[in-house]
Amino acid sequence: MSIEGARVLVTGGAGFIASHLVDLLVEQGARVVVLDDLSAGSLDNLASVRGDIEFIEGTVCDPDTVDRAVAGCRLVFNFAANADVPRSVKHPDIDFMTNSVGMYNILTAARKHGVERTMQASTAAVYGEPDYTPMDEDHPLRPISPYGASKLGAEALGLAYHHTYGLPFTPVRIFNTYGPRQPRYVIYDLFRKLQRDPEHLEVLGTGEQVRDYCYVTDTAGAFLALALHPEADGRPYNIAGGHPVSIRELVGMILETLGYRDTEVTYTGRSWPGDITRLVAGLDRIKATGFAPTVDLKTGLKNFADWIQP
Repeated sequence: MSIEGARVLVTGGAGFIASHLVDLLVEQGARVVVLDDLSAGSLDNLASVRGDIEFIEGTVCDPDTVDRAVAGCRLVFNFAANADVPRSVKHPDIDFMTNSVGMYNILTAARKHGVERTMQASTAAVYGEPDYTPMDEDHPLRPISPYGASKLGAEALGLAYHHTYGLPFTPVRIFNTYGPRQPRYVIYDLFRKLQRDPEHLEVLGTGEQVRDYCYVTDTAGAFLALALHPEADGRPYNIAGGHPVSIRELVGMILETLGYRDTEVTYTGRSWPGDITRLVAGLDRIKATGFAPTVDLKTGLKNFADWIQP
């Protein structure tokens, strides 16, 4: 499938990962529509392509707005969500409305307008604590946060629409993504802390938590590759960098990237509710499509440092 000249919708398209996907779609010649309520995203993320896209300010919670945005689109990428796990613990209603009800509105419009494929930005949080690692897509699904539960609900609804109505639908379970435009999360937070105080760094948890980081352009590329793959329909895919590291190892890499040798690092021994200790992705399914990440963690951290430092 070629997307040159195709009308494509990206919900939440002013956000971190989605704005990089918008850049890629514009580069590929697509006619891109972005729907975003700007509660978390920023128009600054779309500055380089603002004149090349149609922007609709609105929420996926409003079915009429969603219907208008979806009309005429061949592909829909749904990134609209609350992606902040601690916030989901405090405000589970926001997660349910945006992640689950929003998904229902998108699927309803996609079915009405004959969308060729709907791509859902899902999350590794649907797995919960691992029974085994790496976690492949057949791992039991037991989310431990309202965020993970609402995302699993969105996945389940999309797959039900696929099997019941024949609606083409693919959920992509993002593990940990980092890179320019990132507004929060571990790597961003560690860099910001070190900017404020390069001599002392306090880190949540024990340092033994394990994550599998993927550079943002690779994550965006995975979504487009899967959307265009003829057989990547009706089942979930993991996306991660393929080289898991502990938080302790990550801290060491960041200090090395910044050239800090004398920073005193302390670990709190505790983290926030809903934090999963080991998130390691099984990537055999996405590798079978021919996709593989291209940016290693060392290179990605250098790129990130160049972006975040004034």
